[in-house]
Amino acid sequence: MVTIGMNYKVVSGKEETFENGFRKVIKAMADIDGHTQTRMCRDIDDPQMYVILSEWSNRDAFDQFVASDTFRKVTDWGKEELLAGRPSHTYYDH
Repeated sequence: MVTIGMNYKVVSGKEETFENGFRKVIKAMADIDGHTQTRMCRDIDDPQMYVILSEWSNRDAFDQFVASDTFRKVTDWGKEELLAGRPSHTYYDH
């Protein structure tokens, strides 16, 4: 089991658009082999900072999802200049 922490800083005023867009990503993940669950968390001290915690059976399952057409289709909304910086991913082994 692995948890992926996907860290995002969102442009001020774009938080709702980001949250709604990522809901679609989370919904798409629900049917992907190897995916267990995903939660979105917002920093209480910096409301533009988010971490998406996604649990997978293994890192390969997550990497395959990120490389898939499904992922590209549900993340095209990010082209709306929502992010205030480059996102980062952190891998946590269980």
